[in-house]
Amino acid sequence: MLQKLIEFCLENRFIVLAVTFLMAAAGVKSAIELPIDAVPDMTNVQVAVITDAGSLSPVEVEQYITYPVESTMGGLPNVEEVRSVSKFGISVVTIVFDEGTDIYFARQVVTERLPTAAAAIPPGYGTPELGPLTTALGEILQFEVRGDDYTPMQLRTMLEWEIAPKLREVRGVTEINTHGGFYKTFEIRPNPDALVSNNVTLSDLFSRVEENNGSTGGGYVVYHDEQRFIRGEALLKDVDEIRSIVVRRNEDGVPILLSDIAEVEIAPMTRQGAVTRDGRGEAVTGLVMMLIGENSREVVERVKTRIDEIMPTLAPGVRLEITYDRSALIGRTLKTVMKNLIEGGLLVILVLLVMLGSFRAGFIVALAIPLSMLFAANLMYATAISASLMSLGAIDFGLIVDSSVIMIENCMHKLSHNVGNARKRVEVIRDACIEVRKPTMFGELIIAVVYVPVLLLEGTEGKLFRPMAMTVLFALFGSLILSMTLMPTLAAIALPRNLTDKDVFFVRWVKWIYRPLVHRAIAAPTLTALIALGVFGVSVPVAMRLGAEFMPRLEEGDLLIEAVRLPSATIEGATEMSTEIELILMEFPEVKTVFCKTGRPEIANDVMGVHQTDVWVILKPHDQWREGITRDDLITEMDEQLNGRVAGVAFGFTQPIEMRVDELVAGVKSDVAVLLYGNDLDVLAKKSKEIESVLKMIAGSADVRADYQANLQTWSIRPNREALARYGINASKVLGAIESLGGRNVGTIIDGRARYPILVRIPEAWRKDEALLRQLPVDSVGGRIVPLGELADLKLEETPPSVEHDNVRRRTFVAANVRGRDVASFVGDAKRAVAEQIELPVGYEIRWGGDFENLQSASRRLLVITPIVLLLIFLLLHTSFHSVSLAMLIFMAVPMAASGGIFALALREMPFSISAGVGFIALFGVAVLNGLVWVSAAENARLAGLPMDQVTEQTALNRLRPVLMTALVASFGFIPMAFSTSDGAEMQRPLATVVIGGLITSTLLTGFVIPAIYPWFAKGVKAGEVERTDETNVPA
Repeated sequence: MLQKLIEFCLENRFIVLAVTFLMAAAGVKSAIELPIDAVPDMTNVQVAVITDAGSLSPVEVEQYITYPVESTMGGLPNVEEVRSVSKFGISVVTIVFDEGTDIYFARQVVTERLPTAAAAIPPGYGTPELGPLTTALGEILQFEVRGDDYTPMQLRTMLEWEIAPKLREVRGVTEINTHGGFYKTFEIRPNPDALVSNNVTLSDLFSRVEENNGSTGGGYVVYHDEQRFIRGEALLKDVDEIRSIVVRRNEDGVPILLSDIAEVEIAPMTRQGAVTRDGRGEAVTGLVMMLIGENSREVVERVKTRIDEIMPTLAPGVRLEITYDRSALIGRTLKTVMKNLIEGGLLVILVLLVMLGSFRAGFIVALAIPLSMLFAANLMYATAISASLMSLGAIDFGLIVDSSVIMIENCMHKLSHNVGNARKRVEVIRDACIEVRKPTMFGELIIAVVYVPVLLLEGTEGKLFRPMAMTVLFALFGSLILSMTLMPTLAAIALPRNLTDKDVFFVRWVKWIYRPLVHRAIAAPTLTALIALGVFGVSVPVAMRLGAEFMPRLEEGDLLIEAVRLPSATIEGATEMSTEIELILMEFPEVKTVFCKTGRPEIANDVMGVHQTDVWVILKPHDQWREGITRDDLITEMDEQLNGRVAGVAFGFTQPIEMRVDELVAGVKSDVAVLLYGNDLDVLAKKSKEIESVLKMIAGSADVRADYQANLQTWSIRPNREALARYGINASKVLGAIESLGGRNVGTIIDGRARYPILVRIPEAWRKDEALLRQLPVDSVGGRIVPLGELADLKLEETPPSVEHDNVRRRTFVAANVRGRDVASFVGDAKRAVAEQIELPVGYEIRWGGDFENLQSASRRLLVITPIVLLLIFLLLHTSFHSVSLAMLIFMAVPMAASGGIFALALREMPFSISAGVGFIALFGVAVLNGLVWVSAAENARLAGLPMDQVTEQTALNRLRPVLMTALVASFGFIPMAFSTSDGAEMQRPLATVVIGGLITSTLLTGFVIPAIYPWFAKGVKAGEVERTDETNVPA
């Protein structure tokens, strides 16, 4: 089949060139339209159910809302985990589905259960709703609404009702999340003394406002044969109309207006979130949330264009300023990838030109690089793989050109021996290509087989590395097709007419050094083998001391600082604290802008309390930093300044995307989390503080913080059943009075598209004073006002700031980041210390989570995948030689290559990571390929009848160029990745380092050890066991 394909291509060269051009053109189009992101989206398949619970305490939210929602979601198909957070006034239940579940199916099955959940929640306690259709990487753009002559309430109103609806129209945007400023309300503040003197109860006030705000339809009448519709409208429009409501008439028939007993003002709604920026005070921000599966770079551009269109339509002096732009990170990481690929490609081309000794031959082979990438781009577009650091980060052009090198070099070899053009040029090229078609395909197959098991990775590591493996396989597939079609065609058209088969100067120089050294190695096989064994032996303890982490931290270019105060802290205090933090951070010349987001936004995608603040530090480009300062230096300086100058606040440093991914995947915003499970909240609180103290003593620990710091003080007002019976008053009247302390909603004012609630709220002076609180008028019995103190018991209690569940079990956690050491060894030390020092009651257990959990699961899968890779390689080698001993000889390249990878990691002080693990898997394929080339040639020489001592030395010298070329093109292709320092390079460095280090030792093995010990392994192989193939001219 391959023979017929090659013959067809040589006979129809124009068709091959035309089809190649069309493929390349389609590839350019696909590359332009490919979704682009910094890293693949690692968020698991999850659906959030959010319930706004008004003013309920965390324990009440858990009892009345979270439990019913969790129990309703039990039994859904493909559910992996159900976790929840119950905080003041909000419940968020997150249902995590198995990997591969369609997100729309997941949302559909959850939606079907929502009515059942809503029915189980007591009336008036909130309605469960689905969270937005987005992921951790969906938060692509943040902007501030600024206007010097406008209040935060006016700016928030503009954002809510003018700007956000227009931005939601942009294709790819699922939601605009507003945060900061004040939500406008019409607030009625009754004077309790005036209520009593006028014999008006709170219940009367509620009902009068509700009864005076409405509209109705009266059908229609026929007037002169025309329809005239009838409608009645008593909708309240402004403060004056609210003040004019008649509450009741006194004994003299004089109407008592609402303005006689209450103040009516436009006032902010009680809020659970605030934003400040650059030390200027209150700010109003919008967060653009992208629909799952959209191209983030395109959506950002569309949103920016729409913002430019909206700005001229806003009120004079109002402008929108972008504060966080994900496309900046995408641009920087894409620049890193493209720079590394271009530099790697140029180095590979340089090696080809030097080693092949012909500019035309080098140029033809080099064409395989862009064409293979365009072929891969077509398949990436078809399979919806986005272009990112990971999908493009492991492409080695050295491997891609390997098959084309085999074809072109054999053509050059055969043409140089076609003395006097004894045979037709096309016939010589055809025979040359047919001769090496099998080894070409076999070489590609070995490289491809190595990557196939990477597709078996699951979870977070699967999302990171599956796109990488797919892209490499696509490029290898394209390379193989091109080597069988385009390379023979171009060889026939473009290779020089007069070729000489001699080594280039570089190879001759290397051979001059190599010949005496390999002669000595062959003469002393035992010593050579012992040296190789010693190298491998030394690498084992080195590997044991490397340490481990899940993935190198991607430097996003910006910082996110978590600032946590005691749970009893107020939102008003938060704005003062955040402004102080901003002024300190703005002193650093590396900082471009700082904004602080306290509490939760309108859509609770991030459930923070008012004591939690996310400080977003947007940094300038590195070339504008002080000379010699690193990112770690900057973090250390900021940490010292903040801890030294801001009292009563705990700080933790992370990055925007990293924080959201950690939180959504693991439910915790940190590298390591100690998850503590149990039933009693007090015991959980006590034990978590003990664990926090232990972790702080472990070397490398940073930002250690127990989630549970202190309880919140709460006024518990419980109706007295006897008193209610005595007065004949319903408990709902008491609860209505209590609700008015926070703001009882009694209607809505409609202003075009905008909706503003009308709230009845007791004045602040009465809310703060217990004595006045007891005098609050609840109802009237026999003409006498009955105060709250006679109907209910008031008690000051403590409640937890939040209650978390994991699969319906209560839990708390202690979060810690790791600096200055690897995560695996840190967790090892921490586990020992916690086990020794912490004694848990019966029924309580500890689980270790966070980023470390990903490392564990990925390591377990690699332990399964690596043996599969090695077995597949061995089976392929056995298939090639039908000899176990020769397969074992070539297989020795694997431990030798591993040794080199380990030494390279140790030399560069890099811990083992999943990125390095994938590098080892890729390395094994290249290392084995070199050994295969050498042994194939040696077997051909041995079966030709040459004496064993001549076989080894002659093969070593003849195979030097192809072995050297394979190693050089593969390693040079990775050199830019290994030494790059630009944004995103930290993800690629371990992989490239492992491949380069491993290729050095495996090439030394192929060059010295295999020639020395080949006679030991070849002795037992019978002549009939190995099919002789003329592969003497196969370089790789």
